Amino acid sequence: MNRWQFFKRLAPLLALMVLVLSACGRADLSALNPQGPVAQEQFGLMKLAFSIMVGVVVIVFALCLFVIIRFRRRRGDKSIPKQVEGSHKLEIIWTVIPIILLIILGVPTVQTVFNLSKDHSNDPDAVKVIVTSHQYWWEFEYPELGIKTAQELVIPKGKTITIEAKTADVLHSFWVPSLAGKIDTNPGGSTNKMFFSAPKEGVYLGKCAELCGPSHGLMDFKVKSVDDASFDRWAAALQAPVAMPSDPVVAAAFESKCLVCHAVGDKGGPLYPNLTGIGSRDSVGGILINTDDPKYSNEGSTYDNLHRWIENPDDIKPGNLMGQIDLTQQELDGIAKYLSELTLDYEQ
Repeated sequence: MNRWQFFKRLAPLLALMVLVLSACGRADLSALNPQGPVAQEQFGLMKLAFSIMVGVVVIVFALCLFVIIRFRRRRGDKSIPKQVEGSHKLEIIWTVIPIILLIILGVPTVQTVFNLSKDHSNDPDAVKVIVTSHQYWWEFEYPELGIKTAQELVIPKGKTITIEAKTADVLHSFWVPSLAGKIDTNPGGSTNKMFFSAPKEGVYLGKCAELCGPSHGLMDFKVKSVDDASFDRWAAALQAPVAMPSDPVVAAAFESKCLVCHAVGDKGGPLYPNLTGIGSRDSVGGILINTDDPKYSNEGSTYDNLHRWIENPDDIKPGNLMGQIDLTQQELDGIAKYLSELTLDYEQ
């Protein structure tokens, strides 16, 4: 087989690989789309490292191609090429160049590592959040405000957010790629710290970045950046009393079967996600997107998603610890309706 025939067979495979790889990833879950100063600093370091690697590859391949063409053996030439073994000049060149490249990469890397390891927990203007990972959901506690929530980390735009990350069970990893890098939540009671900020209002997708069980890929959460006034209203709404379902049958079932583990307002237990304001969240269980838009036929309304989740949570997130609750149809419908209407009106 000549070289041209080999290339013709290889080209379709390479083209297919390019098409497959081009579909990998998503814009709202990419470290290549930085939306905050921490992510931008990390992205700058990535670009520097990538530029150096591309430069090295291009130069090495160019030199290889030049040598192959310039010093190829001609037909009838049986002479032995000039030997350069032991050339001190060449050895110095290919030793010094990598050292220079390592210095160019190493100095900003060390600077970035120290910049991003600063502890802002004593900053009076920073918002302190204790992040606790669970199989397979996220708990967010604001110790200075005395509130807890789940699945949606609401933050004021432009403010420094200090994170103290820990786990309630196995190893997880907290990651909001467009705002900051990853930080592990390690078993054993230890905590890790990080900080980030979001200069613009918006919703940023977060994931667990450490294999933690069968539903690891479904352990999503969101960071919602809002203006200061909206954040203050949100915090006040979380602290306000919450009324129980008006239907006494539904209220009795909700209190006896849901509030044993979950909390609403100042009622209930702390074991599982705080349900206060769950009707205002963008998703149920982190992955069932709430929408009434008919364009998204695969999604459902908040009521539909809550109904699905309560009816059989293990069907949504296999291996989660909630389990199926023994409810009558009236109780199931009523609790789903009550929770879907449990909203927090805080955004302008």
